[in-house]
Amino acid sequence: MSGLRERIWEIDALRGFLILCVVASHTLFYMSYILRLFDLPPLVRFVMQYGGMLFVVLSGLSATLGSRCFRRGLFVFAGGMVLTLGSLAAAAFDWVADDMIIRFGVLHLLGFAMMLYPLLRKLPSSVLFALGLAVITVGYWLEFGNVTVSSRLLFPLGLRYPGFTSGDYFPLAPHLGWFCLGIVLGRTLYGGRKTRFPRVNAETPVLRFFRFCGRNSLYIFILHLPILGGILLLLL
Repeated sequence: MSGLRERIWEIDALRGFLILCVVASHTLFYMSYILRLFDLPPLVRFVMQYGGMLFVVLSGLSATLGSRCFRRGLFVFAGGMVLTLGSLAAAAFDWVADDMIIRFGVLHLLGFAMMLYPLLRKLPSSVLFALGLAVITVGYWLEFGNVTVSSRLLFPLGLRYPGFTSGDYFPLAPHLGWFCLGIVLGRTLYGGRKTRFPRVNAETPVLRFFRFCGRNSLYIFILHLPILGGILLLLL
C-alpha cells in the first residue's frame, strides 16, 4: 500500500503502527465474539468500527507521494478479491458464518480509490476538500439513518439491502471522502516530498520495526486473516 518515490519514514512507521492495530483488533474480535472469552468494552468497539478511517486518510496522503497509482490500485483490489474468495470458501465449509464473508472491505475500497486517483489528482485541493466532506456526510447519513435499497448490487456505494452483512465493510460513502481528505493533507504537509521530522533517528529498533510493517502492510493484512482463522480452527 505504499510505493513512495522517496520513502518518508514517519508515513511508513504510522502505517506500520496502524496495520498492527488492525491485527490486534481482529485478534480481540476472534477472542471475544467467536471464542467468547470476554466482552469488548464500548470504546474498543468504537475504535474497531471507525478507526479504519485513519488508514484510509493515510492511504490518500501516500497517493500524493507515489507513482503508478492505478497499477498499485489494481494489485490492492485483487488482494481484496482474494480475501472475498477465501471468506466465501470458509463459509461454504462452515468454518465461519455467512456474515463473515468479506463483500467490500478495506482492500476493495483502497484499491478502487487508488485506481480513481489519476482523476482525483486533477481536482484543486478546495474542490477535493468539499467533495470529501460531502461524501463523508452522505455516507454517515446512509449508515446512521439505516437507509436500505432493494438492489443487491449497490452495497459498494454504501447503499445496503435489507439483511446485508459483510465481515469487513468499507463502502465508498463515506470512505472515499476520507481518501480525498488524505490527498489534501498530503498536498499540504508533504508538497516538498520530505520528512517533517528530519532530526528523529528513524533507525532505532522500534521505528525500524514499524517501518518494516508499514512497507509490507498489504501482505500483513492479507496473511493475518487466514493465520488467525487457522489458529481458531485448532482451538475449536
